Amino acid sequence: FSPNVRVREESIHFGSNVKFEFPGALVRVEGGVHPPNEGRVSKKETCEVLSVWDFLQSNFDQVAFSSWQHLSLVVQCLLLATVLAVALAALVYRSRILSSVANTLSAIGLTIPAFALVGLVIAPLGFGVPPAVAVVTFFAVLPILRNTVVGLNGVDQAVVESARGIGMGRGRTFFQVELPLAWPVMLGGIRVSAQMVMGIAAVAAYVLGPGLGGFIFSGLSRLGGANSLESVLTGVLGVVLLALILDLALVGLGRLTTPRGIRA
Repeated sequence: FSPNVRVREESIHFGSNVKFEFPGALVRVEGGVHPPNEGRVSKKETCEVLSVWDFLQSNFDQVAFSSWQHLSLVVQCLLLATVLAVALAALVYRSRILSSVANTLSAIGLTIPAFALVGLVIAPLGFGVPPAVAVVTFFAVLPILRNTVVGLNGVDQAVVESARGIGMGRGRTFFQVELPLAWPVMLGGIRVSAQMVMGIAAVAAYVLGPGLGGFIFSGLSRLGGANSLESVLTGVLGVVLLALILDLALVGLGRLTTPRGIRA
């Protein structure tokens, strides 16, 4: 976002003027901030890289747009992962063996390095949004699936039998009795998943995925150059802030959707 500094000496004797060129960046010198390629910096003048706040101000539109893309990617993948996890849990939770297999696979899946998986999906999915969605959704499913299975297994069977006794079918019992009772545990898995994939979504920038990861990789690729550290810090702090905002939103969702009788 701000390329490397190029230095061109105009003479070789001590005290020569040195021209710093910051294509696409701003240069702060004594007396104000000047656009790139305007103004020479002598030994009596000071030149410093923009602070994080200045970098954020000069790139605010791009940071805001990338933040929206990042949050949108995570939220949409969470919704998709929740649907997949509930469907898988509905198939396995009645069997102890299948439940154990699901929990084991979830634990094994979490040991896969995100960066390695991102690299593996390049061949079948290419670059851009598809591999980012695939990787984020994969990791998002794992904690939700585990907690959904645990939550459904923890529903009191006496309540389930009472529902069946008043004429409710298996599907109706699942959606109106078991799933609501398991919801607090499921929501815990969704919150864990949201925090985890918020960081994984940044790694997806390696395959040109949307979000704040672009700032991080851009800064790391030219570490030591102009505004490289500021670019990395902008991406990292943005991811942390979005994670906190999403977690607060999920806490509020839990308060609104959890029945009072089972609310902790």
